[in-house]
Amino acid sequence: MKAIVQYRYGAADVLQVKELDKPTPNKNQILVKIIASSVTAADVMMRQGSPKFGRLFIGLLRPKSPGLGTGFSGTIESVGNDVSRFNVGDDVFGEVLFGAGTNAEYVCVEQNELVFAKPNNISHSQAASLGDGALTSMNFLSKVANVGVGDSVLINGASGSLGTAAVQIAACRGAHVTAMCSAANTALVRSLGADQVLDYRSDSLPSELEQYDVIYDTVGKLSYQEYKPFLTQSGVFVSPVLSLKLLADVLVSSLIGRKKAKFSATGMLRVTELRSLYENVKQMVVQGHLSQVMDREFDLVRIADAHRYVETGRKKGNLALLNGAAS
Repeated sequence: MKAIVQYRYGAADVLQVKELDKPTPNKNQILVKIIASSVTAADVMMRQGSPKFGRLFIGLLRPKSPGLGTGFSGTIESVGNDVSRFNVGDDVFGEVLFGAGTNAEYVCVEQNELVFAKPNNISHSQAASLGDGALTSMNFLSKVANVGVGDSVLINGASGSLGTAAVQIAACRGAHVTAMCSAANTALVRSLGADQVLDYRSDSLPSELEQYDVIYDTVGKLSYQEYKPFLTQSGVFVSPVLSLKLLADVLVSSLIGRKKAKFSATGMLRVTELRSLYENVKQMVVQGHLSQVMDREFDLVRIADAHRYVETGRKKGNLALLNGAAS
């Protein structure tokens, strides 16, 4: 089978297309023929080995695991002898957080891990990318920040993968949503449920900001200290992009004051917690409350081009790799 691997950190050119043996499922696994897999900003950072302190976990000098990609969607080709939750031919989607990458033609997944029946009302490309923006934003808004009815929420990076999901999740939870993005994406984020849209490039931005119960910086570009004045008395600043500065803010604010900075590594949560978050995301999709915004699709062998596109910072919503010609 074709699979994407990297044996060193660096630019997109380090990504290689390799012919590997098709995996064989053990008694509790399913073998998925992947139709679409995700490409995310986190994947790009992993490829770069950035931030460098993160290499303590993923490999100091080179990646511990050469495989890339976590999200997938496809069709079950075979099942282990003890598999009872799925059958051959089922369409499934999910996430493989450790081990073999999903930017490949096949992947084996434990039946009780992060794998679910694919909703019929979304494509494989949309399903493959649910574990990036939607899952992360569901964790931050429902668990970390506990957004509820009447809360005022500011979402930075509202046109990206996490942001487009966050706008919809916050709106569905009854919050008043203010979205920050480029002016070119105003119509998009308004269509997703934003009550107000601010141009992050505008010189008048500081005067347009109000008081927010939650500030969700999906792209790690804001400073807690700079935006702290725009938090309500018990407001919380949350971001999935960890820096040493944010880490310091999290630690200090946990000890002093009512305003808080918080971080969560969604992918490091227990499987039971992740499955619950996934089920909540899936329910929103099935009920038509969450629309997966897709920007582009690339053929698997063009993964380097996909990574370069992510690096431009112009991605709207999600990207996917297809095993076959992109539509």
